Amino acid sequence: MKEIENIQQFAELVKQNKPILLDFYADWCGPCQTLLPIVDDLAKENEDFEIVKINVDNNQELASQFQVRSIPALFFIKDKTVVDRVQGLQPKSFLQSKINEIKAA
Repeated sequence: MKEIENIQQFAELVKQNKPILLDFYADWCGPCQTLLPIVDDLAKENEDFEIVKINVDNNQELASQFQVRSIPALFFIKDKTVVDRVQGLQPKSFLQSKINEIKAA
């Protein structure tokens, strides 16, 4: 799973025109650390989906752009538009169902 380190990398990612899942997290966030292996598994199992993580402490500009107020925060993007948003720790099955919905749309 890739990590987006700046706004330029994010701009390049969006240009790919592939569905995207952004995982906003922080190293000090317990629920974020619990979610990390789940999101990593999803990235391995959904190669047609670009799944990336963004550290809010290192990327405050992106966190502000997406109005991240609490973490973990997950954003689903399709056709360069946020189509869904999920806050907090979620089970893998729930996140996979969201990915499947976006793939089917």
